[in-house]
Amino acid sequence: MGVPTETVYGLAADALDAEACAGIYRAKGRPPTDPLIVHVLSAREAEKIAHLNPAARRLAAAFWPGPLTLVLEKRVGVPDIVTAGLGSVAVRVPAHALFRRLLRVTGRPLAAPSANPFGYVSPTTAEHVRVGLGERIGHILDGGACSVGLESTIVDVRDPARPRLLRPGAITREQVEQVLRRKVGSGRTAGSARKAQLAPGMLKRHYSPRTPVTLHERLSAKAVTTGGKKDAWVFAARPKGVTGDNIFWLDPRGDLRGAARRLFALLRRLDNAGHTRIHLEKIPDHAGLAEALNDRMARAAARG
Repeated sequence: MGVPTETVYGLAADALDAEACAGIYRAKGRPPTDPLIVHVLSAREAEKIAHLNPAARRLAAAFWPGPLTLVLEKRVGVPDIVTAGLGSVAVRVPAHALFRRLLRVTGRPLAAPSANPFGYVSPTTAEHVRVGLGERIGHILDGGACSVGLESTIVDVRDPARPRLLRPGAITREQVEQVLRRKVGSGRTAGSARKAQLAPGMLKRHYSPRTPVTLHERLSAKAVTTGGKKDAWVFAARPKGVTGDNIFWLDPRGDLRGAARRLFALLRRLDNAGHTRIHLEKIPDHAGLAEALNDRMARAAARG
């Protein structure tokens, strides 16, 4: 079932039913080395899935319900298919009202990776889910456009003394460090889908349209005029003195939350518009939400 969350739309199944979760992998074409995130209603419910240590409880108190996923040691009963055979599990308490209602009605923890073919741009509307997986799944809950637009922040807190940011998101590195009162390291990007990953979204190439993507530190009028006329040029903010049918921007004023809500929908639209190449401009800053936006654009532009 396709379900809305505040981050992106997910493809949900009973997280404690191995066969149901196998259906997620089949529908998405997802490799078994890429684990799923388990969604629950509360930190108390999360305790049934994972061993929450003091660091995890502090983060849960600060950011749940919300777009934060914690990687922790799993408890007995979580199927290996959910965790790619590892002893850890990724768990989150979502904030979206409709998804929370579904969790209450089912009374079960729900695994829900992004509801799209594996590796493609994540869906932020029910229509995106219908186009990508409509023929492979039975139901889609329409909860409107996602309010965040990027997948959840993932933090590995199995060792409270050495927390690691595995995937940046709307909950920023700085926010996590403020709550934990310590620096947060970074997880390594996985080189291939053949080896079990600690968390989803860690492959070098991911969130990628079919149209080739080039990532630029900065875009300029000169680059546009000398570049391909069939290329699409995406600026971080609305550019001055640069116009044309192939000129786009993530947010008119460069607002990062607006850019996050628009990035995936724009990539999908451009991917279906017949462009030869999509040129993306990095967010100038590298902290806060800019880290997450630049991460997604870098993975979209990466080669195999």
